Amino acid sequence: MRRFRYLVHCIYVFLLLGLPCLATAQPQAASARQTTGYLVFVRGNPLGRELVTFSRDQSGITITTQGRMLAPLNVTVRNAEFKYLSDWTPTTFSLDATVNDSLLQLKTTFANGKAATEGIAPGQEVSVAHDVAPKTLIHVNGVFGSYVALARRLVENSEEGAEFRVYVVPQMEIVVKVKGIHRERMQIATTVLDVRRFELVYANPSGDVAINLTANDDGGLVRVNIPADSLDIVREDAASATSRTQIQSNPGDEPVTIPAVGFNIGATLTKPTKSGAGAKLAAVVLLGSAGVGDRDGVIQGVPTLAQLANAIAESGMMAVRYDKRGNGQSGGRSESATVSDFAEDVRAVVRWLEKRPDVDPKRIAVAGHSEGAWVGLLAAAREKRIAAVVSIAGPSSTGAELLLEQQRYSLDQLKLAPEERDKRIALQQQIHSAALTGKGWETVPPQLRKEADTPWFQSLLAFDPAKVLEDVRQPILFVHGGLDRQVPVEHVEKLSDLARKESKSKSVEVVVVRGVNHLLVPATTGEVSEYGTLPDRNVSKDVTMAVTTWLSKTFASIR
Repeated sequence: MRRFRYLVHCIYVFLLLGLPCLATAQPQAASARQTTGYLVFVRGNPLGRELVTFSRDQSGITITTQGRMLAPLNVTVRNAEFKYLSDWTPTTFSLDATVNDSLLQLKTTFANGKAATEGIAPGQEVSVAHDVAPKTLIHVNGVFGSYVALARRLVENSEEGAEFRVYVVPQMEIVVKVKGIHRERMQIATTVLDVRRFELVYANPSGDVAINLTANDDGGLVRVNIPADSLDIVREDAASATSRTQIQSNPGDEPVTIPAVGFNIGATLTKPTKSGAGAKLAAVVLLGSAGVGDRDGVIQGVPTLAQLANAIAESGMMAVRYDKRGNGQSGGRSESATVSDFAEDVRAVVRWLEKRPDVDPKRIAVAGHSEGAWVGLLAAAREKRIAAVVSIAGPSSTGAELLLEQQRYSLDQLKLAPEERDKRIALQQQIHSAALTGKGWETVPPQLRKEADTPWFQSLLAFDPAKVLEDVRQPILFVHGGLDRQVPVEHVEKLSDLARKESKSKSVEVVVVRGVNHLLVPATTGEVSEYGTLPDRNVSKDVTMAVTTWLSKTFASIR
């Protein structure tokens, strides 16, 4: 019998870069019997829904799920059933589904340390058996209800450093490691829930994958976040526009609502804990990277913007971070937003700050990370109210050039055959051409077109920082991690040279922070594969010091 392939591949266009696949899953919880709906999002765009029922009695535990996922998954789950004994010993799993309109039916039996699976998959029969641990958890790619059992096991055995065995039907057993446990608060409308966020590492054959899983104290799954794929599985009430997770709470945090054009922006204002009455403070607007919609700027478990906001407040300035349009507590539509639209949102925040009595309107800056650096530069080019710009890990090339550069690097890491490497690069170039011109989509796989044929992706590909810098007049600071592998340090050299030659700025400074990766945290290699195992999840103090020192000096000259 042929070796069974992965049922569903990782999501979205950047799959072409070689991102690892893993057992994805979904959700619910209850004491006797409870049914809950979960929504699935990629890059903030809705992909599908699953309805999950959890029941527990003297005979054991049963989890059932039904759902429908749109392209690129194209999965319809008519019924999936996970059965365990009361002590979480797995007994059976069954699946009745279709993938790309092809039948997928599996039945797995667990007994005597073996997991035996029989059934049919698209284009082949399945008959495999693997050795498994006595209390392995059952996961299935594309069936997000798989995470329900893991959420409960995590809460029942909340211990940092714990390891769980997970059997990915019908492929292999892998290890899930608990790297961190964080107590957090989730706000849903006016209700605040105490939740636990577990930082997990899935030890996949293709490399470790970081996952954040959030659960109630009773073990009910609330959210699963897979940063590498920009994938979120969220309980329906927690997915509403009135919901947000307070990933990090700084001493001077204050929730605010900022009016934009046609919608409101949900934001957090962070003030210094000590400031004189009636004082007018300098303010900094913080901007997150691509694929990160929440105001805290969480990437691989690192709340980059929240930590930057705290450092800025501690240095005596005010910081604003906000949910991108269509995310968290912000209105608007994320699926139609472009880089230009995000820059207009920045201008709305700046205008709101200018009117506040506790803000000095002459000392408002923007600081953006990665794609946020581009958004900040574009906003500064359009808005004279912005007094200074900080670009952190900003790319120097066009978006299309950057993605191809990242893809080539990732493919080199995979050590593919030259013909396979060239084939993937050619497809990526074909997608870029179709997205930019609107022509040639007929030869692009439909699921990839769905992900790439969007206003945001087109605007990202076409963005050219060299052209934007021509209209930037403000002082600019470029900060870059010396171990950045996603946007290599060579970019900051080229970007700063462009700023000195092309912009109208009279002050351009560069700081390269040694030993820091793209997440702005200390690293050994800087590789993406290292993210899930990094012991330090705090933005480097060398990064925050570079930013706050330069801002304080720059603002002092404006007084």
